[in-house]
Amino acid sequence: MVKQDQIKRSSCPVSCALDILGDKWTLLVIRDIMFMRKQYFGDFLTSPEKIASNILSDRLRKLEESNIVSRQRDPDNARRVIYTLTEKGHDLSPAILELLRWGSKHDPASDAQEFLSQHSNATSHN
Repeated sequence: MVKQDQIKRSSCPVSCALDILGDKWTLLVIRDIMFMRKQYFGDFLTSPEKIASNILSDRLRKLEESNIVSRQRDPDNARRVIYTLTEKGHDLSPAILELLRWGSKHDPASDAQEFLSQHSNATSHN
């Protein structure tokens, strides 16, 4: 059975991407993994945007279903789960960086240089 949120609006690549990434919380979770090196559920709750735990659970589940994030048990503590970007998730880094640059250019309250300098090695992965 196809869920309502799985129905594609069109075959346009932008629309298809927005079907997965089309809300601010999803992109902020990806940002936190990519740039802030967050990997535990509680880590995401400390972000300045103050995501609610139920929304975070939903976004992590959707990202895992879309193969953007992988979920694994922490080998040091089996009660904890580690979230990491998959290759598909890492492929979003150019788009996230462009959003960062765009936001910096068009919103005087943002500071991409400071953000990038604090997280300069974040986009490299194995």
